[in-house]
Amino acid sequence: MADANQLVTFQLGEELYGINIMDVKEIVRVQAIRAIPNAPSYVEGIFNLRSEIIPIINLHKRFHLKKLVSSEEDELLSGFVILDIEGMKLGIIIDRISRVITIQKEEVQPPPQMLSGIGAEYIQGVVRQEEGYLIILDIRDLFNPKELQKIAELRR
Repeated sequence: MADANQLVTFQLGEELYGINIMDVKEIVRVQAIRAIPNAPSYVEGIFNLRSEIIPIINLHKRFHLKKLVSSEEDELLSGFVILDIEGMKLGIIIDRISRVITIQKEEVQPPPQMLSGIGAEYIQGVVRQEEGYLIILDIRDLFNPKELQKIAELRR
């Protein structure tokens, strides 16, 4: 099915985002994060996942997004999406996990110029839905090689 993509969808602030399921290792509940001195401001810290040190990225801080005003139900659905970028695992904080969906390639449109929050250079495309847009993130473009190197060094 080369004409379709499966996306893991989640909420950050008011927007719904999707990431290709092939880039997602797992989704875990919020856990205690250990802060790291001198880390970039958008790096919340690290946590230990089955003896592997995973840096945790706060996309709210990275892109100056408002956090979702959350209910108790949202709290239960919040957590970390563990990504695999070029063999390096890192987690991003999400406000609320949504679901896995399949979208057809022809449904994906280029991002509108006036999309708030995350810059267009980080977006693969958008899919129009009943309740607005689903924004498809390109996780390889979220971090430049220098940033990835810096994040990798935090794991030591």
